[in-house]
Amino acid sequence: MTDKVSRRRFAKLAGLSAAGLTGSLDAVEAKPAATPRARNNGFPAGFLWGTATSSYQVEGAVNEDGRGASIWDKFVRIPGKIEDGTTGDRANEHYHRYKEDIALIKQLGCRAYRFSVAWPRIFPDGDGKPNPKGLDFYNRLVDELLKNGIEPWLTLYHWDLPQALQDRFGGWRSTETCKIFGDYAAYVAERLTDRVRNVFTLNESGRFVYFGYGIGIDAPGVTLPQAEVNQIRHNSALAHGLAVQAVRAHGRRGTRVGPAENIDACVPAIDTPENVRAAEIALREMNAGYLNVIMTGRYTDAFLKFAGPDAPKYTDAELKIISSPIDFLGLNIYAPQNYVVATDEGAGFKPLPIPKSFPHMNSDWLRVGPETIYWVPKLAAKIWKTDAIYISENGTSGDDVVSPDGKIYDTDRIMYLRNYLTQLQRATAEGVPVRGYFLWSLMDNFEWVYGLNKRFGLYHVNFDTQVRTPKLSASFYRNVIAKNASGV
Repeated sequence: MTDKVSRRRFAKLAGLSAAGLTGSLDAVEAKPAATPRARNNGFPAGFLWGTATSSYQVEGAVNEDGRGASIWDKFVRIPGKIEDGTTGDRANEHYHRYKEDIALIKQLGCRAYRFSVAWPRIFPDGDGKPNPKGLDFYNRLVDELLKNGIEPWLTLYHWDLPQALQDRFGGWRSTETCKIFGDYAAYVAERLTDRVRNVFTLNESGRFVYFGYGIGIDAPGVTLPQAEVNQIRHNSALAHGLAVQAVRAHGRRGTRVGPAENIDACVPAIDTPENVRAAEIALREMNAGYLNVIMTGRYTDAFLKFAGPDAPKYTDAELKIISSPIDFLGLNIYAPQNYVVATDEGAGFKPLPIPKSFPHMNSDWLRVGPETIYWVPKLAAKIWKTDAIYISENGTSGDDVVSPDGKIYDTDRIMYLRNYLTQLQRATAEGVPVRGYFLWSLMDNFEWVYGLNKRFGLYHVNFDTQVRTPKLSASFYRNVIAKNASGV
């Protein structure tokens, strides 16, 4: 794939820039020491370690138990859209193998699992009559997680919009979809927050808006003018706000809620006071079209000036909904989008070009910049005055060659994780309020436009046999969790 279809990249989003159970971890390496390190040598006591998946990427069973079609069910059947021509029809068969997969999570020692609810399983047509069999699956999943001592973290939307809403309203082009999303959020909150205490609203607005409606390389595959893309992004922020209010009104007391966004990551090119300040400005302005308006209730002057006639149309009432108070901020952090330096021109920052020789993983877009996971939470906490940040996704694809002995020695993934977690540990040691980390992903899965070609999992999946095999990185991550330290 070329860089233009990179998984997390969303250039110019704010308009300001010129990824059957077999074997065990014990078979890979010896058990780690179980004694957690002291705070100054590791992560804070109580730091939440988890892993993550999403519904369309792992569940399969797309035509079972009353599930309706999603925009991805339609999109994957358009010739040439998916690199290897595969679909999520079967994926990991998680819908039927969830107990086996929860056992994998338990082997890692994870205390939390981030999963998403498939909207069309709950409401096959987006709204109207709910499908009880769809809800039953998530009831079973949540109960099994709790039975195994794993805390469920639920994501309401991870891109599988009901196709019926795309057909009726143009999907996120209409505020009708936002209102229906709020109703869906209320239904899920009423029925699951007796056991699920933490809810993410929308996953990666930056990706699904720009890729799905701007350049058309994700579902629903639409290419629209910038003014409409900006309006759709505003609508997604409105949907987030309506979901927050729905969870507040219909969830059990104490339920926490927040977004999970692939923040446009801005890093000071050199650690000087001027460049750090420039990176702070850049992080706010490059995320002005979504996260900043959620956190502050307003669009920045620089964003509105740059957007000009393409700026979204909105009301004060909508801004109030969008900025409904949240309990935590979820940040999906993979790679630096922008290294910046200070300048006296324009907004006060200058994004630097990324050299072709910049190191990256086996996905070209996934540049190796461990300092990103230090700077972005640090600056975000300062800009938006939040005291609870979760790294809702971080991880990497790898070549993941199966060796003659049947094992996967993914030292490339271990290198990536070790360096990123060391920088995250640096942040928490300095008091940056990162409370937990969800590694993407539990296992190899359907990786959107890449199909099954890109593997992000800690567990290797043979998609013919559905056998799961732990990679060496699974043992690395288990060791990190047991020591509560980065593994350096």
